Amino acid sequence: MASSCCSRKLLLLGKPLYRVLKRNSLPCSSSMLQRSFISTSTHNKYVLEPSGTISKSEVSRRYCSGSSPLHDALNLYIYRSLLQEDEYHRLANATIHDLLDKLEEYGDSVDIDGFDVDYGNEVLTLKLGSLGTYVINKQTPNRQIWMSSPVSGPSRFDWDQNSQGWVYRRTKANLVKVLEEELEKLCGSAINLS
Repeated sequence: MASSCCSRKLLLLGKPLYRVLKRNSLPCSSSMLQRSFISTSTHNKYVLEPSGTISKSEVSRRYCSGSSPLHDALNLYIYRSLLQEDEYHRLANATIHDLLDKLEEYGDSVDIDGFDVDYGNEVLTLKLGSLGTYVINKQTPNRQIWMSSPVSGPSRFDWDQNSQGWVYRRTKANLVKVLEEELEKLCGSAINLS
């Protein structure tokens, strides 16, 4: 009975989280769920927000140990609740436009055939001729900046309040630092993007 009550409440919180919880068959009571999270409606989508009674680390300890799909789903929902869409657009646009300006300056200082920086439809493209192409774009539903790199492949960066930068959650790598390191290796010239 408690399981079906919990399942109905989780359905309101979002199908991805519901699927993860159901697949992992975690015991959960409605009182535990209410103490841990509150749900709010934003444009008819439910978003998990910490209720203030349990810290994020306690949530992780309470529901799982180590990394798991449940841990990732909870972190994603908690994380999204911290960054509203208008704030996301402000931060992402500022980052991408700053990168555009600095990459254009960098292109004037290096001698690479086929070096070209282009920005259109919210997509920043950096072509390095035979060295490869970088594509950096916004992913609004996920509140992320995605980057495709000829060196490290695809990465998804979330805004980190502590470091005030875009961070890849899996490796804790900073978007700007990754670009600086990779471009220096590829082009043979240091660049400061921060």
